Amino acid sequence: MTQIIHLTAVIPEELEGMRLDQALAKLYPDYSRTQIQEWIKKKEIKLDGKHPKRRVIVIGGETIEIQAALKAQPDWEAQQINLNIVYEDDALLIINKPVGMVVHPGAGNTSNTLLNALLHHATELKDLPRAGIIHRLDKDTSGLLVIAKTPAAFTHLTAQLKDRTVVRIYQSVVSGVLTSGGKVEAPIGRHPLQRKRMAVIETGKPAVTHYRVLERYRAHTRVKVQLETGRTHQIRVHMAHIHHPLLGDPVYAGRLQLPKGATPPLVDMLRQFKHQALHAYELTLEHPVTHEIMTWQAPIPEDMQKLIECLRKDTESVDKNDYPY
Repeated sequence: MTQIIHLTAVIPEELEGMRLDQALAKLYPDYSRTQIQEWIKKKEIKLDGKHPKRRVIVIGGETIEIQAALKAQPDWEAQQINLNIVYEDDALLIINKPVGMVVHPGAGNTSNTLLNALLHHATELKDLPRAGIIHRLDKDTSGLLVIAKTPAAFTHLTAQLKDRTVVRIYQSVVSGVLTSGGKVEAPIGRHPLQRKRMAVIETGKPAVTHYRVLERYRAHTRVKVQLETGRTHQIRVHMAHIHHPLLGDPVYAGRLQLPKGATPPLVDMLRQFKHQALHAYELTLEHPVTHEIMTWQAPIPEDMQKLIECLRKDTESVDKNDYPY
């Protein structure tokens, strides 16, 4: 079965001088440039009311209209996997994803993903791009995700994400003691040598992360993090960039550093905590049908809560005069 999507936009002036397919790839990052080129070739895109050529150069201010066909993905298998459903109606679905679940099938992960579970839960999702998944979380990051259940909801929610009106708030434990909150504004792109990693590089895409201190421990800090943009591994890369990597992060945290004088329970906890201490705690968006502003929260998972309690007890065991803050 084929679904038709309807998208409209005005080319921003900052994209002046780009080829149309490049500009549209910037405007609609959920669609590949190959897909966009195919739409242009099939005359499913209009530029100021006319069918353009792929190599036309945009100047900014043009009106884009896309009415294009999206084919279902027949290779994705529906699997009966338990889902922690926080909210559901006819237009959208809010899921609390556990640590260890991959969101989307890929190389080495063709089954047992969130997408496979969604196809079993709501068969109509097979006709939507990525089974309606609007944004992603890393395999070992837990928390809230929104899934669209209709083409109209998918278009509406995708536009909200692009316009940065979806509010995504995380809680994390980072290494080191932060004295105050702040903002990290640094472009993120693929690491030039280690292609499975992301990095702060000049040629990367703009990325902005806001953070605020929630609780300080002897050698760690629990922080509240809000994304302004949504780049791959953004929080993990940005916090490592300011020398406060996420505790347990196997990619960006480097070798485990045990705090001097840490209690035995904390030493055991730190050695056993093998994934980034990051949880998508709160999600706020405009409902695509009712236009009501809605907010959901998901409690911190048990293993991360135990980590926080252990850090508190370790901090309380030390003379306050020895605190680094």
